[in-house]
Amino acid sequence: MKQLDTDVAIVGAGLVGSTTALALRQRGVQVVMLERDLGGSRASGVNFGGVRRQGRSAAQLHLAQRAHPIWADLKARIGIDGEYLQSGHIKLARSQADLAALAAYAERVADFGLGLEILEGRAFRERYPCFGPEIIGGSLCPGDGQANPRLVAAAYARAARQAGCEVIERCLVTGITREGDGFLLRCGDAVTVRARRLVNAAGAWGAEIAAALGDDIPLRVDYPTILVTEPLPPIVSVNIGIEGGGFYGRQVERGNLVMGGGFGVATGDGASRPDSGALPRIGSRAAAILPALRHARVIRIWAGIEGYTADKSPFIGESAAVPGLFHGFGFSGGGFQIAPAVGEVLCELICDGRSSTPVEAFRPDRFQQQPVATRKKP
Repeated sequence: MKQLDTDVAIVGAGLVGSTTALALRQRGVQVVMLERDLGGSRASGVNFGGVRRQGRSAAQLHLAQRAHPIWADLKARIGIDGEYLQSGHIKLARSQADLAALAAYAERVADFGLGLEILEGRAFRERYPCFGPEIIGGSLCPGDGQANPRLVAAAYARAARQAGCEVIERCLVTGITREGDGFLLRCGDAVTVRARRLVNAAGAWGAEIAAALGDDIPLRVDYPTILVTEPLPPIVSVNIGIEGGGFYGRQVERGNLVMGGGFGVATGDGASRPDSGALPRIGSRAAAILPALRHARVIRIWAGIEGYTADKSPFIGESAAVPGLFHGFGFSGGGFQIAPAVGEVLCELICDGRSSTPVEAFRPDRFQQQPVATRKKP
């Protein structure tokens, strides 16, 4: 049996786990990272790849703004640019009510300097002739972009390993117990890890890891569906979302359209597949929004796995029930862009006890906190 002793153990070598590991190693902290599969092979590696700030809550925009310059600096940080492209992101409107909602959002987040531009009428149609007649306008965030999740997540894990983190893959954690002020993790009979601090970056399995230590955190697991078309001539230059949700898309440099919307089904043991209606559902929406896709061929379709919270915001911070346990999961399909900042924040919380970025809104115990109005008077 391999026995390790370390300052920090991280469960999950996806993007959040790997960015945290890299940040900790850059502070000289010993780190062991355990991954049940291969680093970045789950939600971090099979998501849509949108590097988007627009549409996030004000609370999340603090993280998004911290992450924004990191994406343009990926090559210096992890050795590759991850096919990052500052293509812009447009959130589309199908009605005047949608446009009003987009304008109201732009006003609410104006202090963050996203540079949102509301487009409609002739100006919208002349700028984006690719969209079908049901689309009447949209909100453009020119600084947002896209990247290849399969490249980025794996590269962060490699960078963490090269910085001195011990990464053990295909190592399912089968037991976690407190040992003094620290933690003892077991991976069957193969590996034991003693750690003074523990980071739970286990994604869809985050609630299970928390529950093993008596920390009850509500999480819904679901399976976002993505499909890819054959390479096509240039159709759309910006990432696409739609007010109210239900569809998103982007065209990569090779010409393929990557699109998603809706959820697949579990097939057991953490695996998943698209549901039977995924192809016509996403295909019909795509053809209505981008008529040039009406006869495009789909060459690949899959369903990932992700943890969702009731308020669509992640759990970030130290557990109130288990001192020394730090959570970073529950990103609800929106973790790709903010993950590099989340890793830095978790590193600060572990090393300094506080972060320069406000994360109070993401307290892991926020659903257990009793509303002030219902508290009993002393």
